[in-house]
Parts: sequence; structure tokens; C-alpha cells
Amino acid sequence: MQLLINLDVPDLEAAETLYKRAFGLTTGRRLGGDVVELLGAQAPLYLLRNAAGSEGAPHSPRRYDRHWTPVHLDVVVEDLDAALAIATQAGLRAETPIREARWGRIVRLADPFGHGWCLLQFSGRGYDEITT
Repeated sequence: MQLLINLDVPDLEAAETLYKRAFGLTTGRRLGGDVVELLGAQAPLYLLRNAAGSEGAPHSPRRYDRHWTPVHLDVVVEDLDAALAIATQAGLRAETPIREARWGRIVRLADPFGHGWCLLQFSGRGYDEITT
């Protein structure tokens, strides 16, 4: 199985710049005028230009203010403090303080397009620290 990540955004160029600066991704292919492929993660990230108010699901218009969705993306980093500084300078907003856990550290972010992100820094054995 291959996993592809697709994010709807209202402004393709702004989103491309943001994710490249925030996460060190690079531009892969441009698929027509409304899709950009970003590379550098374990799965490609496809940015899909879709206007606010257009139909995202039946009877559910797209909105790009901060919204809740049961899906968010985690970015595992070596240095959470440095990654957080880069991400916020690029345009993401921290929604929580950095939280310490047995497995490492985490901070929750939001991008300007309403999507949720987390930065994770594993310590010790990472999530294996909490397995039974």
C-alpha cells in the first residue's frame, strides 16, 4: 500500500511556500494548475486548490478557518524547539504549550488553512515507552 496525503487549500502558492518553509519539503510535480506535489516526507503531500465554499463533501462546504477534523498530521522532529520556531516563523500557530510525556514531547499547531498539525520529538524508545 502507498499512502498519499491530500490537503485542500484556498491559496496554492501560499500553502506551497508555507509547508516548504515549515517542514523542509521540496516541490515535486505540478499537476495542472490546481495541484502541487511536495516531497521530503515518508509520503508525498498533495496540495489541492479548492475555493472556500465549494462542496467538500455532500452538503458540506469547504471552510478554511480553524476547524476540527478527526485527521491531523504529525511531524516527527529531532529538535522540537527548533522545529517549532521554524514552523511558527513560516506561518503556523502554536495552539498549546509544549507538553512532556513519557515517550517525548509534543506541541499542537494550526496552519492558516484550518488544518491541525503536531510536532513530536521522541525520547528513549518513543511510543514503545508506553507499550505494555
